[in-house]
Amino acid sequence: AGDCEMRSLNLPLAYQLMLRMGFGFKGPRNKKTGTEVAGEIEAIGKDVKQFKIGDQVFGSAGMGFGANAEYICLPEKPGEMEGGVAIKPVNMTFEEAATVPFGGRDALHFLRKGEIQSGQKILINGAGGSIGTFAIQLAKHFGAEVTAVDGTAKLDMLRSIGADHVVDYTQEDFTKNGEIYDVIFDVIGKISFSRTSGSIKQNGTYLLANPISQMVQGLWTRMTSSRKVIMETSSGTIADLIFLRKLIEEGKFRSVIDRRYPLEQTAEAHRYVETGNKKGNVVITVVQDSNN
Repeated sequence: AGDCEMRSLNLPLAYQLMLRMGFGFKGPRNKKTGTEVAGEIEAIGKDVKQFKIGDQVFGSAGMGFGANAEYICLPEKPGEMEGGVAIKPVNMTFEEAATVPFGGRDALHFLRKGEIQSGQKILINGAGGSIGTFAIQLAKHFGAEVTAVDGTAKLDMLRSIGADHVVDYTQEDFTKNGEIYDVIFDVIGKISFSRTSGSIKQNGTYLLANPISQMVQGLWTRMTSSRKVIMETSSGTIADLIFLRKLIEEGKFRSVIDRRYPLEQTAEAHRYVETGNKKGNVVITVVQDSNN
């Protein structure tokens, strides 16, 4: 999901220009794709202490990309933007584990920033994707009452992972139904803060996972309102992966996978994600030839 979002440039103009400067104007400067990874360690450097050959791990390739491959080399102790791995949950497949570093860590980051507490009401807009499906489960773990907003085809899935209430955005505008929330988490940034402000309690919190799209409005709101507006990108840590692994191994948290594509169909996987119809996650499977 993260790789598709970055490479599709389906982002506001200002963000597109920044990404073009970093990744290339005429074409991708870095030909490698893939940001999330799970697999087994085949080799280690002489100074590596935390891992051994045969360890099953999950994590991120960082801004270097390259996860869509049979092999990738990652640092044991990653610096900023470098990626890194942790031991994989024992009760997850590699496919399931590969979905956690992006969606799970982003969801955890924003819910912590929003200081979600037991008994609070949270609405998650765009709840049917990777971040949203993890955010529902984490918010329930933290004791919140969760309302999930997405399209008709995703509502049953949202209920199955713990959403207390669902809203079909094709049939109902949640900003006009009179419900008030402690926290609104806009995963996709498709609804302006000015529309949602009437649905947030005084001293409530608005979380925006796509900050560029609403930055000016959000900054103005910070200055003129008692509501807290949090607009930023996540910087997930290895400690976050370890925290999520614990929840997964306790059975409190799971991955939703819509489709699986073999490595040679990576472009087709991207096309499907860009339709906006995926439920949870789409994964790329890499099967090593037994003769190699």
